Amino acid sequence: MPSPVGELLRRWRTSRGKSQLELSVDAEVSTRHISFIENGRSAPSREMLLVLASALDIPLRERNTLLLTAGYAPAYRETSLESPELAHVRAAIECILQQSEPNGALVVDRAWRVVQMNAAAQRILTSFIADPTVLAELGGDIALALFDERGLRRSIVNFEEVAGAWITRLHREAAAQGADGPATGLVARLLAYPGVPARWREPDPTEQAALLIPVHLRRGALEARLFTTITTLGTPLDVTLDELRIESYYPADDATARWLRGDGAS
Repeated sequence: MPSPVGELLRRWRTSRGKSQLELSVDAEVSTRHISFIENGRSAPSREMLLVLASALDIPLRERNTLLLTAGYAPAYRETSLESPELAHVRAAIECILQQSEPNGALVVDRAWRVVQMNAAAQRILTSFIADPTVLAELGGDIALALFDERGLRRSIVNFEEVAGAWITRLHREAAAQGADGPATGLVARLLAYPGVPARWREPDPTEQAALLIPVHLRRGALEARLFTTITTLGTPLDVTLDELRIESYYPADDATARWLRGDGAS
């Protein structure tokens, strides 16, 4: 009879599209041992679970869950970003945000809630969001602000291209985080907005997440063409840092670059 940890490991393996043989090659563990763990015939050691979790690229929060399910203590701490221990990280993030000027940059957590932003990002958002209070009303979630009519949706000329890229990214994150992760609920909320194409409701495993997303914004006489990138904090060993991302906004034409620099209207 499958054990709880064996069933959880099997779900992660299948969500990654890996066979037991493929996982055994990646983890350098016998297929027989993986099969025994999944069907409950063998109790995995803590070290074995960490090896398998690494081979499956399971997020740190979910690796802790895997360990707890097997009766082991978590391997990765979760430290508040405001704690004294992460003062150096806050300083590094602040430096990144400041050095990004005059280009926009903001820090988001695993649920795409804005943690911090620079002045340029604030300028972009307030210039193209009709109601400046909507981001707070949406819990600071930049993805919801993208889809909401009161947020950026009306200002995004290429909305279907931008939103489609976001949905693809979030479907992949939902698979990475598991059913209990915030990406699953966020996808459901985004798909509940009116006018969302039906084809976005099911993930396309062949579609790759875009490295650069072009964003064409227009509100009244103001227009900007940007592209966005996502940066993570390398290979952190803390759950909080593992889940932080920096989204940057760069000008895609000279007129937008001048507007970001404050040299005149775009």
